[in-house]
Formats: sequence, C-alpha cells, structure tokens
Amino acid sequence: MTCRRFTQHAGGMVSFRFFIVPLLVLLLPPSAWSGDSALLVSVQKSNTESTLMSIQFRSIQTGWAVGAGGTILKTTDGGKKWRKVSSGTTAMLTAVFFVDQQVGWVTDAAGTLRRTTNGGENWAPKPLYTQQALYHVSFASPLVGWVLGGGGTIFHTVDGGEHWVEQTSGTNATLYAAHFLNERHGTVVGALGTVLSTDDGGATWMPRITQEAVTLFDVFFTDPSNGWAVGNAGALFQTSDGGARWVDRTLPCGKTCTKLIDLLKVRFTSPQLGWIIGERGMIYRTSDAGFSWSEGNPVTKVSIFGLTFPDAAHGWAAGEQGTILSITAK
Repeated sequence: MTCRRFTQHAGGMVSFRFFIVPLLVLLLPPSAWSGDSALLVSVQKSNTESTLMSIQFRSIQTGWAVGAGGTILKTTDGGKKWRKVSSGTTAMLTAVFFVDQQVGWVTDAAGTLRRTTNGGENWAPKPLYTQQALYHVSFASPLVGWVLGGGGTIFHTVDGGEHWVEQTSGTNATLYAAHFLNERHGTVVGALGTVLSTDDGGATWMPRITQEAVTLFDVFFTDPSNGWAVGNAGALFQTSDGGARWVDRTLPCGKTCTKLIDLLKVRFTSPQLGWIIGERGMIYRTSDAGFSWSEGNPVTKVSIFGLTFPDAAHGWAAGEQGTILSITAK
C-alpha cells in the first residue's frame, strides 16, 4: 500500500522547499559507489559549497552547473576538473541550457535571464522586465525557446533570444519545467498540479488534469505520446496520449521508507531507459519504459536537483553542498 501525502501550495506563493532546508553534510566517500550492478556513481570535486540547482552536459566532456550565490561552474574534461566562471550576479541561478557549445542561457530567482556566446566564459543580462522568479529555460531549436517562472510566467523567443514575448498561460501557478519535442509541441508543469500543453508553439495553452493538487517539478516525453511528470511527496504521473490524460503512478514508499520524498527531475535516455532523482540523494531507474522502477537508491545524503545525460551511458547530477555526481550506466 502506498503511504501517500499531498501538499497544496497557493499559486502565487510557491517556493522550492529545497531552497530553504538546511544543508546536509555530504557523507558519500570520494570513491565510486555502486548499489546497483548496472549503476556506478562517483563524486566529482566541484570546489564549491554552494547548492547547485541545474547541470547540463552537451557532450561527455563539456558541461556547466549553476546554483546559489550566482555560482557557475564549467568543465571541459568530463568533470575531472570544475572551475568557477563569473556570472555577474549573486542571485540564485535556477536553470542552465546551452543551445550548442557556445550559446547558453541561465535563469535566476530574481527574474533575470543571462546569455553567453562564448561557451560560458562571459555572461550578459537579457532583461525580461518581470518581477517573477524564473525557474526554467530551454530551446527546441537554435532560434525557438521558452522561459518559465512564477505567476504563470511564460516568455517565448523565435529569433534566438534577441527578443522575448510573454505568452498567456491562463494560470497564476508557478511554472517549474517544460519539455518541447519540437517548435510547436510542448508541455509545461508547475504548482497545484498544473499541466499545460500546446500544439502551436505556445500561442495557446491547454490546461490538463492530473487529478491531484501536487506541485510538479519536472516533465519529460520520450515521443509525442509518452511522457512523465514528477513532483512533491513522491508524485509520479504518466501519459500515453500526448498529455491529454495523466495517470497516477506514484512509487510505493519502500521497505525503509518513513516519508515519501520529493521527486525533482525525470529523464529518459531511450524509450525504455529512464531516471528519476530526488530528495536525500535518491535515484530511481527503469529499463522497461516505466512499467517498473527500481527501489530508490540513496547515492548521497543530500538532495540532488539537476540531472543531465549527454548519452545513454553517461550522466551527471548536482545538488546541495556543491555536490556533483558522475553516473555511469553499464
């Protein structure tokens, strides 16, 4: 039996719970960890104590991580060495997305968007003239992208970020993540169980029902029909009809579970192979398209917020206390 509890947040008052929880001490030793014969996780030295909220690798060599205090880290050797890059701000950086190896974007909790055109060596602000915190940035192509944030905020660009136009989302809920399969088809998730979908590049957004007033932190589609959304208190939803209907697939509490954890990121590296990360360093895996998930393995004692896979065999996660984990799938 699943011991599930839901938490409802007011649409305009949502904040990441993990922004304010006390930092935990990283207990994972610097050597490699493997609690799963098909999974090898090792700690990388980030040279920061800042909480890292987002991480992206464009290849198995080049990656970036961003977080508290305006922290931006870059590696060009697969994470063997990470170095700090000046961001020009002390605000909490919430998301990073590189369109290619040179052009990248970062959002922050102060409502500012930043851009680099030289691989993250220098960053310049791109004002959106909003007072809302921003939590997500992504591009479906080099020219077409979106930014999400508090109060139902959605900004859209069709010229590579030179100009941004606000779209009407139809909600005041905080929006945390989006996944666009192409320039026209995408899904957005956020507080109060909010799921919005578009088939026209965001000109119109259609609300979808998830049946629960949970906060959804991330969404990912493996194809136009099949997608997953994750959120607080173990929330896990699946769609097989392109997002028109979402079915509750909440994972069971587990043998040693005392409290359902928040699930913070979901990624699939193929239609069958998927990953979920969450609070207290938990990682879940599926190899059968989500029909079943491994019992959660705690790979660290701190929460991990960012997850990226440049290919099916190599991944990275990032979180509290400057934690960066290298993930190798055998």
